[in-house]
Amino acid sequence: MRRLAKPSLPAQLLRALHPPSAANGATSRRHQAGLPHALATLREVATMKRILILGAGTGGTMMANKLVRALPQDGWRVTVVDRDDVHVYQPGLLFVPFGSYRQEEIVKRRKHLLDPAVELRLSEIDRIAPDENAVFLAGGEKLSYDVLIVATGSRILPEATPGLRDEGWHESAFDFYTLEGAAGLRDKLASWKGGRFVLDVVEMPIKCPVAPLEFLFLAEAYFTQKGMRDRVELVFATPLEGAFTKPRAAAAFGNMLAERGIEVLGDFAASEVDGQKRVLKSFDGRETNYDLLVTIPAHGGSEAISKSQMGDPGGWFPTDKHTLQSKRFANVFAIGDATDLPSSKAGAVAHFQSEVLFDNVLRFVGGKELHAGFDGHANCFIETGYGKAMLIDFNYETEPLPGRFPLPGIGPFTLLEESATNHWGKLAFKWLYWNVLLEGKELPLDHRMLMAGKWS
Repeated sequence: MRRLAKPSLPAQLLRALHPPSAANGATSRRHQAGLPHALATLREVATMKRILILGAGTGGTMMANKLVRALPQDGWRVTVVDRDDVHVYQPGLLFVPFGSYRQEEIVKRRKHLLDPAVELRLSEIDRIAPDENAVFLAGGEKLSYDVLIVATGSRILPEATPGLRDEGWHESAFDFYTLEGAAGLRDKLASWKGGRFVLDVVEMPIKCPVAPLEFLFLAEAYFTQKGMRDRVELVFATPLEGAFTKPRAAAAFGNMLAERGIEVLGDFAASEVDGQKRVLKSFDGRETNYDLLVTIPAHGGSEAISKSQMGDPGGWFPTDKHTLQSKRFANVFAIGDATDLPSSKAGAVAHFQSEVLFDNVLRFVGGKELHAGFDGHANCFIETGYGKAMLIDFNYETEPLPGRFPLPGIGPFTLLEESATNHWGKLAFKWLYWNVLLEGKELPLDHRMLMAGKWS
């Protein structure tokens, strides 16, 4: 495990505690004179409070950058823990298989995305001990905290589906939720001659619930533009009854799938894969064959959450749906995919959550009542191919509606309607992600879902 230097220990203190060898008494006397001040600095560091953030993905990075600038640095430290120094722009993975994005465009070092005042520790997390207000790292090191933010995200579990990772994995069966899977699928599609192409969602919840639809729309356009659409049979196998979770949007997406000749196998809960025979099976006994399988594997929360017995059976962290505070521990909060909230696991949702969580963490450390401000707001661009996209805007209570966003009656984005402007909005989001959202800067958007500009 590589341990980073702690920025909280100033150079003066390090010099005092580890002085250079001195050949003359004057240097030694100067060192002895500075020692009381160094020890006082050490005592000050020891009494500083710490906000500990587990995870340097979208939610964790935004929160670290917001909080480190808002809290007095002489009283608070902000520490972030993650297993590696690789931050992936996950919405970009969708475009890699079709050659629209290169891998280097969607990957940056985590340390370059965090404010220099944030302490980044690179390590696996062993367990959380909330009764001790501490987190234990894989090497045994103990990090104490005053406030803990769980931003551990989600992980794909292809091994949870029998046979999926056996014969044919990353040969005739791929994911696109990882860099390796997306790149492998890109190479496969470049030489694929056609056949039965099945995209399967194993189970819900998943990261970015609209991503499977986007992939199918882009695949249909990709094969059409390559002049091979008549040689490809596109199939969408989903555990949902229809194309999406929200009725009105499901109807709109279902019509688009039908218009493009994409077959939908609804209520298809995948039970196993026979890679040798290239057959996908469901729990109700149905089977569908494939020549090429693209899978969105089962998802789960962090292993550390499960090991610490702080999660539900899926490893998701029980979180108050409006305040984002832990349901069990007052000084613990959560954000993003790690939560058990009935909201989409998507970057835009984490952004809206961050506005509420930032306020509530400051309220908590200030001894004030928390604000129940998160309404489940989600805002998602959906690529539909041919240079167009749709946009949906919804929350816990209100399903996606047609209209204009963000300016009522003006837009420029259209809701539940394809447009080229929406497509360019989707592409522009990458720049906003790297340069605005992750830096913790504010966007001129309300974190709440507003009805202005929408019609039923």
